[in-house]
This record gives sequence, C-alpha cells and structure tokens, in this order.
Amino acid sequence: MSDIDKTKLPATIRVLVVLLLIIVIIFILILGKNILIPLFLAGYVSALLVPMGNWLETKKFSRIMSSIVALLTAVLGILGLLTFIAFQVASFSRDLGNVGEKLNKYLADLEVFLSDKLKIETGVGKGIDQDYLINLLEENSRSVADFIFGTLGSLTSFVLLIVFIFFFLLYRDHLTLFISRLFKDQESEKVRHEIKNLRKVVQKYIIGVLKVMAILAVLNTAILFGFGIKHAVFFGVFAGILNIIPFLGPFLGAILPTIFAFLTKDSLWYPFGVVAAFQIIQLIESNFLTPKIVGANVNLNAFVTFLGLMIGAAIWGIAGMIIIIPTLAVLRQIFELNEATLPFALLLGEEEEEKKKKT
Repeated sequence: MSDIDKTKLPATIRVLVVLLLIIVIIFILILGKNILIPLFLAGYVSALLVPMGNWLETKKFSRIMSSIVALLTAVLGILGLLTFIAFQVASFSRDLGNVGEKLNKYLADLEVFLSDKLKIETGVGKGIDQDYLINLLEENSRSVADFIFGTLGSLTSFVLLIVFIFFFLLYRDHLTLFISRLFKDQESEKVRHEIKNLRKVVQKYIIGVLKVMAILAVLNTAILFGFGIKHAVFFGVFAGILNIIPFLGPFLGAILPTIFAFLTKDSLWYPFGVVAAFQIIQLIESNFLTPKIVGANVNLNAFVTFLGLMIGAAIWGIAGMIIIIPTLAVLRQIFELNEATLPFALLLGEEEEEKKKKT
C-alpha cells in the first residue's frame, strides 16, 4: 500500500474541504456569470447541432463550412422566435385599454356581494385608477419580453453564445480527444463512447423538451381560441416555452391568460375555464407527454430537481433555472462512470431506477 493510501484525512476535514470547494465553485459561477451562461448554453445548443454538422460532412462539406451552416440555422431559428415574441408582446401591450373598466366592474360586484351577504364594507367598489392599472400591465407585459431577451443578459452575451457554439462545433472531436486523454487509467475508446453517450443524453433531452413545448403551445393556443381569448397564440406559445422550467413553468404560464381572461371577459367562467383547461393540459403533459417523449433522459429525483431550480435561480436567475436540469443530468451520467462517485449518482437519480438496477 502506498503512502498516499495510508495517509487519509479525517472525515471532518474531508467534509470541510468539500464544503469549501462548493463555496469556491458557487463564487466562480457568480463572478463569471457573463461568460459561463453563454458557455453552458452554447454547449447544449452545439450538442443539438452536432448531428446536422455530421450529416453535412457526409455531403462533402468541410468541418468549417458544416459548422457555419449549422450555426446559421440555429441563429435564424433563435432570431425568428425572438422576433415573433417581440411582435406578440407589442400587440398585447396595445390592447390594454378596457381592462380598467372591467376590473372596476368586478370590484363593484364584489362590494355588493360582501355588503349584502356578509354585511362587510370594504370600499373596493370605488374602483381603482385606470391609468395606473394600464401602466402597470404595460410594464408587466414588457417584463415578458425582458424574460425572453434577458435570459442571456446582453448583446455581448449573445455574441459570445454564437462564438462559443461555432468553436464547440469546430473542435468537437478535439475536445473529445482531450477528455479521453484526461482519463489515462481507462480505455480511450470506452471514454469516447461514454462522451458520445453524454452528448446523446443532452440531444435527446433537448429535442424531447422542444417537442413537448411545441405540443403544449398548440394545445394551449387551441384551448384559448376555443374560449375566445384574444392573443391566444402569444399566451399559448409563452406558456409552452415556460414549461422548460419544471414545477414553476406551468404555473407561471397559466397566470397571464387567466388574468387577461378575467379582465377582458364578461363572465367569471372564462378565467375559471382557462385554469381548468391548463390544469388538464398539465396533467396530460406530466403523465403522458413528458414520460413518452422525454423519457428517461434525465432521471433526476424531484427533490434534487426542485433544489437545483432554486440554486440555479439564486445564482443565474432564469438562465440558471433553464441550464441546471440538463447539467445535473450530465453530472449524474459522469458520476456513474466511476465507482468512487456512484453514491452521488444515486443521490441525484430516482429511487425506482436504482431498485430496477438491483433487480
């Protein structure tokens, strides 16, 4: 036995070292936010574009040209989505003129009910300042655009994202070779195989999430059209996009159309109908769509997912909530490669999955 094996640190010291390492990592994540957010996003987007790059190379494209074409495809898709959302937000903001009157009418009805049935005088029937309400809603509607455009933070971050994606695509084989050289104690081919598997996990997860988002956007839009809610396309697509955030996304996506239905429709059945319809769609998504389409590509337990969302939001905001889930999934796959880190993979994974492996 070597001297290194004989000299083991006490358990308390090891725990302190781990805690110190976590603190240092979090400090680096906060300090390097403007670079690390586009770097992480570029890694996932480039993993999604690798199959296109490989296919283009089979058509006699060079590595540089295949990377450029794949990158331009991604940029056009992102810009198209942002342009669509920007126009929808602008249209939504211009259609807030009559919400003050509707709200005052509901407040008056509430005052009559409380006065007649409960003998309570609240004064809410006097209404509110309509100009103030319109300004408030316009500011909140602009925050929707801020959510979309503020994910990266700035134009500089967007440019960095494009540059990182290009280099990840250009040097994808070089990066694989580098990682394989880091694990000299393992077979090179095995390490490369595992890296490809990690890339496939990310690809399948992102493609699955995009499919679920598209289906939800169509379902949400159809339901809102059925209720006669204006800007149904905007609300439906926005709710579908928010579904990328587990737990919180579906709830946040239902708030805006429910409030808008409450303020623009003559009956309270419309907002209640929107809530009920979105709840049914969410049940379909969680029990059928996501298990069938996304499948076992993540396999994170609910506690780790929720805790990761909170930590991601605290460190990087909305971008952190989006990035944290695939990052934890990749970490779980990496932890499974080594016997020493298998307990961490067990911590991140589902309990049912571990029982299946044992049986």
